[in-house]
This record gives sequence, structure tokens and C-alpha cells, in this order.
Amino acid sequence: MSTEPALMSLVSVAKAIAAKKLSSHEVTRSCLHRIAEWQPRLNAFMAIESEAALKAADAADAALAKGDKRGALHGVPLAHKDMYYEAGKVVTCGSLIRRDFVATTTSTALQRLKDAGTVRLGSLQMVEFAYGPTGHNVHYGAVHNPWHVDHITGGSSSGSGSAVAARLTFAALGSDTGGSIRMPAHFCGVTGLKTTVGRVSRAGAMPLSQSLDTVGPLAQTVEDCALLLGLMAGADPEDPTASTLPVPDYMEATKGSIKGLRIGVPTAFYVDDLDPEVARILDETIAVLKKEGAEIVQVELPDQRQLTAACQLVLATEAAALHKRWMIERPQDYGPQVLMRLQNGLAIPGVSYLEAMRWRGPALAAYLAAVAGTDAVLAPVAPVPAPTIAESDVGNSDGAEAVIQRLTRFTRPVNYLGLPSLSIPSGFTKSGLPVGMQLIGRSFDEAMLLRIGAAFQRVTDFHQRIPELK
Repeated sequence: MSTEPALMSLVSVAKAIAAKKLSSHEVTRSCLHRIAEWQPRLNAFMAIESEAALKAADAADAALAKGDKRGALHGVPLAHKDMYYEAGKVVTCGSLIRRDFVATTTSTALQRLKDAGTVRLGSLQMVEFAYGPTGHNVHYGAVHNPWHVDHITGGSSSGSGSAVAARLTFAALGSDTGGSIRMPAHFCGVTGLKTTVGRVSRAGAMPLSQSLDTVGPLAQTVEDCALLLGLMAGADPEDPTASTLPVPDYMEATKGSIKGLRIGVPTAFYVDDLDPEVARILDETIAVLKKEGAEIVQVELPDQRQLTAACQLVLATEAAALHKRWMIERPQDYGPQVLMRLQNGLAIPGVSYLEAMRWRGPALAAYLAAVAGTDAVLAPVAPVPAPTIAESDVGNSDGAEAVIQRLTRFTRPVNYLGLPSLSIPSGFTKSGLPVGMQLIGRSFDEAMLLRIGAAFQRVTDFHQRIPELK
């Protein structure tokens, strides 16, 4: 056990509190100490609620002393992306428009974690209205990467990736509409799970795109993500799009061997124009999976560029529809890049949007036919490690979309198809920047991804490495 509780994994610290080897107060104070050290460098938190967190931790300890254990995460302090509504709390959604918005309800995903016993540390920074892949925010400042503070975290779950990497919180909810969980996981060196559309309720989470939005966790380990998914997944009367399918035992899935599994590696697109160090780490990841007994096979996928374009079209149209009133009434309150992207969505013809929606079924069928006989597909999350904040600050320039498209080209096809994808820390560049790989699965088969990812983490230590405060 680490001498600093905040450095433990979510699963480990939850067990230590339950066994009374550590108190919730000790653990919460450890997190708050790290937050005080790191926050001035990272800008990862939107709000820090130290006094309330310690009071809640003391209450959790008192309850446990009486034999009253609330759930699997009793007394564990967490912070989440500032787009999950919690009754009575300000939820800014990273925006100026909602900087004073007080939620009257609590999101289902957040409530299920609260019911499991968690303690609230505060809320985490994010890209304005979750619409951007870098981590820039003109209203509240960019979030910084703890490995190299002049580099981006990725977005839109920027605070979640940064805070988990620096061990300020054991895990954090993010959201993934075009890559917003997987990119911060990749750029910050943590584990991130984009769930199947409908696997976790979206009720009470700020919407961006009604057909693409997904809720999922970022955490230190695959096992941590499995625990969180098991607590959050399942039907919800508040969200008719939430699946009624049974929730598997995800923790059990993490114990399985990958011997004999077939993992596909694309022959094109996901392996094109890679940064040399990303290409090296992909090869090294393949070698580890082979050594653990998986069979690596090449797969020829349908043209993924079309899926990326279709995803962008659907996202832009649905986001513009959600924001139309504010764009008319309060355009000056948006950051220029977010406003530009939203306005682009207004120019898309309805016919084009409907064509993109109608094509999703055939596109999914074609993809599944191409990967038939495999258990998952392995690919980079992005073609490059984290660029610097300065070089990715494109503002309202004509080059903004080109930068965004490059960063999200490997994530958006998965969103368009509605499939699950697990980003795992897979190596580091020579300059010390983390690189992640994603495992792409079939609908509602998160268990398979967790099984493969956990096996990889049993024999590697990339997920255990911790950035140093410089």
C-alpha cells in the first residue's frame, strides 16, 4: 500500500476504507493535499469543495464505524466533469452561459455513484459545452497536461484526464461524443472507457448530440473502470434510450486470460500517417498482446474516412439544434471556436443529416462483417502525442477544423457506429509524453474490452506511472 493514499487505485482504496485500514478522512485529506499542490499548475478543477468533502468523509467514517456501509465506494472521494447535474450545485458546463446555473436534479450516473458511497471533492474543468478535442477554454483557461504542463490534455473531458493522471481524484466521469474520453486518456496516460450508446443513462448529463453522446469513466486502471461501469450501467426510467439489457459482471471479466483471443489490427486508416513514436508504441502493444497468447490478425475495414465525415455531420447538426436559441440570443457569450463550430452546423441541409443517419445501420453492418472472427480491434487513439497548448490554440481561424479533424480522425468512426472503445496507456515518447491505444469492440461487449485491457495492464506498468510536480 502506498504511503500516500491518493496514489492508490480506486479499487485498492475502496477496499482499504472498507477494511478500515484507511479512513475516508485520511484519503480525502490526501487528495485535497495533492489538489492544493497541483491545481495552480494544471487548472483541472472548476470548483474545490474542501470543507464539505472533509465533512462528508467524517460522516462516512462514522457510518462505517456503526456497520453502515453504503456501497462499493463507501467513503471514496471523487470529482467529475462539470456537466453532470447535482441538485443544489452550480454546473457550468465549462461555459459563460451557464456559469450561474444551479441544477435542480441529479444525473443518474452521478446518483448511482453517490449511492455507492462516494464523497464529492468538487467539479472538474472541461471544454465549453463539451465541444472541442484539445482542452482549451477561453472562459476558464486551458487545462494543462501533468506530464508536460505546456501540452494539451485533450478534450472535452480535459479536467478529468488531467486530474486522474496527477492522482487528484481516483476516477472521474467524462463523456464521449467524438472522442472526449479516449483523447484525454491517451494524452494524459490514464484508462478511459467509451461505452456503447445506451449502456449508461444520460439523464441529467448536459447533452451535446442526442444520438452520439455516451457516459463513461476515466481512471487509473481497467479494473477501476470495470467497477465504475458495473455501478452505473443499466436501465433508467429517466432515460428511455438507456438499454434494458442485463449488466454483466465487469469485474469478473477483468480476471480472464486473453489466450486464444483474436485481435484485429487495421491494414489502413488507423495506421496511416502515424507519428513515428505512436507507430512504435502500436508495434510494442501488439508484441505484448501476442506474448500473452492473443492471435493478431489483419483486418480490412470499410472506408473509415466516410464514417469520420458522417460523424462530424451528425454531431454538428445535433449540437447546432440544441444551441440554436442561445446562438440567436447570446452569441457574444460563446468562445469564438465553439461558436464557429456551432454556426457551421446551422448550414448543414436537413437532407444531408437524414442521409447520414440512415447510413448508420448499413455502415455498422459493413464494419461488423469486416471484423467477423475477431474479438476486438486494436488501433491508436490519435495519430500524434499531445501537441502544445500554443500550437493547438487555433481560436477562430480557418485552420481550426483541420486541427480538430486530425486529432479526432481515429475516434469519430467509433462514435458514429455507437460501439464501445477502451483507451489504455501503452507507452511513452522519448520526451515523456504518454500514448494510448484503443480497443474497439462490439455493441454492449464492454466486458471483452475490459478483459483484454486488464490482461495488458497485468504485464505492463504504464498505467502505474505518476507525473512529478515540477
